[in-house]
Amino acid sequence: MFMRRFHFGVQCSTFVVRCFGIHHRSHRPLPSLRRLGLLQPLHSLVVQIERAGPWAPILFVTLFIAASFLMIWRLESMNASGLEGTVLGTLIMPYCSGIGNLIFAFVVGRTGGSGAEVMINSLVNNVTNLTLLIGLPTIFWSMSLAPKASGKKKKSKKRGENIEHRINRLSLLLTLTAVFVFTGAVWALGRDGRLDFNDGMVLTGLFLFWQMFHVFDVLKSNARQNRSFTPMLLVDLAALGIGAYATYVSIDWLVTWLSHIQTGFISAKNLGLLSGWLMVLPNGLLALYYGWRGNPEIVYTSQVGDGHICIPLCVGIFAMYQSFAMPAMFETGMITLFAATIAHVVCIAIFGGLPRILGVGFVIAYMVFLAKGF
Repeated sequence: MFMRRFHFGVQCSTFVVRCFGIHHRSHRPLPSLRRLGLLQPLHSLVVQIERAGPWAPILFVTLFIAASFLMIWRLESMNASGLEGTVLGTLIMPYCSGIGNLIFAFVVGRTGGSGAEVMINSLVNNVTNLTLLIGLPTIFWSMSLAPKASGKKKKSKKRGENIEHRINRLSLLLTLTAVFVFTGAVWALGRDGRLDFNDGMVLTGLFLFWQMFHVFDVLKSNARQNRSFTPMLLVDLAALGIGAYATYVSIDWLVTWLSHIQTGFISAKNLGLLSGWLMVLPNGLLALYYGWRGNPEIVYTSQVGDGHICIPLCVGIFAMYQSFAMPAMFETGMITLFAATIAHVVCIAIFGGLPRILGVGFVIAYMVFLAKGF
């Protein structure tokens, strides 16, 4: 069974990289917005932004953030209508949270850029998620995953909440363990200083196996339940498609614009760092919002789950398309990710959450990562 799943993963990986390579070699652009009648208003908006002159970069960043929030908004609607815990939810949600990183890898590959920028983008994304974006809500608000005590609740209801809390904690621990495994795989394969086609196949197959594991797990649980979807699901899926295309347009323009700037901090030499910060911006706003609302479990799952798209999927797909050398900050990023993941696992397993003092430590660790890595 394992070999069948792995063979399926390898076939999917080969299909993805062939599609990726065709775009690069033939330089065929994606279908234009003008050809897609439903996206005509978006095309008009992009044309107006391009005419804004020096304000265009800021407006395209705004477009990226707006597209990200459109997708997040419709995902919340899909959860409320019964999507969560289904196969569709398992397959859609991780890609929506990491769509920016996938598009960045595609754009860099299509334009003949370096895979080192994709690795830097992924490391900055994951390190920022696991340190700064979890550390700040911990400092300002509580990050305890334990259910709030209330003497008015019945014992049966309290018992049910405790069981649900334990299940959620175990699920989060499993996801954090996957971060450790994925990061370890990239570190082991990249110790020779490069990632090539074979390394990319292993990383992409590993991610696909992780996805298949979740699909079969959800299928087992859904066999005991009856779930139905509302007609709004088609509207939500259409909105996700529009959001994904708007994300592509904004990232494509910003990467092209940045590639022509050779001096200063905001320039092509810092493409990986700046794009990594851009990708985590929507997640950062969400982390602060849900931390303020008192939903630490959403803060954790949104930050940890987003990292699986970057490592191993983004770097794996790009390595299959084109081998590349590891950037200078590779070791620093790996060590920071290992240390942060171990700290999260220990704190959740022992304390059921993150102590406030450790939130300060994560913010300091992020500053050290930036100082040593860049």
